[in-house]
Parts: sequence; structure tokens; C-alpha cells
Amino acid sequence: MPTPMQFLAPVLTLVAWTFLMWFWLYATRLPAMRRAGIAPQEAEHPSSIAHRLPPRARAVADNYNHLHEQPTVFYALMFYAALTGGGDATALALAWGYVASRIVHSLVQATVNVVVARFTVFAIGSLLLVALTVREVLRNLG
Repeated sequence: MPTPMQFLAPVLTLVAWTFLMWFWLYATRLPAMRRAGIAPQEAEHPSSIAHRLPPRARAVADNYNHLHEQPTVFYALMFYAALTGGGDATALALAWGYVASRIVHSLVQATVNVVVARFTVFAIGSLLLVALTVREVLRNLG
């Protein structure tokens, strides 16, 4: 049985990855804004400048936003499992698989952005998250 620290390591890894994507976001967006002649105040509503930015800069920003969507369910589930006695070796493997899928999803979206590849990786990660959830529900039912 993994320790709580081992079980929560995937959470910390995904949080760290999210901040890496944050740095990547600004490393691409700020130069793109400068090249497009976009003043900082024009980005008050980022969607209003999106069409003026190159696709790569938009894709990195989109991915950063995606890391604040479904992964929030992952974080809650992992803390729930860790605090209520879940978190066996299978759950840990599923959690690492989910984190790996999110990192691969980020890399696909921020580089080549092939939608079919991105969707496939997203679907795999989603199924891993569903498996983690089902295991926790079953554990708590019985």
C-alpha cells in the first residue's frame, strides 16, 4: 500500500506541470502580442485578441486553461482517496497514467495540435479518471 505522500505525488506532479505550462504560455504569448502590436490593455478580455495571435500561442494558452478544468476532479478524487483510506497500488498506477495523459495532451496541443491525437489522449486520460472514480465509489459502497 503506497504511503499518502507516494499517493499524492501525482497530484504534485500535475500541479508542477500546470505551472510549467503557465511559463510556456507567457513565453509564447508575450512575444506574439509584441509582434502583433497588441497593447497589454487590449488583452483585458483574452478572447478579444485571440484571432490576432498565431495558432501556437493560442494552443498553449488553451492548454493552460484545460489544465484547470478536468484535472480539478482528479485533485479532489486523489485527496478524497488519500484521506479516506483509498490509494492502493492500482489506484496509484491509474493516477500516474492520468498525469502522463495530461502531460502528453499538453505537448500534443502546444506543438503539433493534431485534434485526433489530442482527443485520443484526452479520452484515455478521461477513462483512467473514470476508473479511479469507480474504484473509489465501489470501495465506499462496500
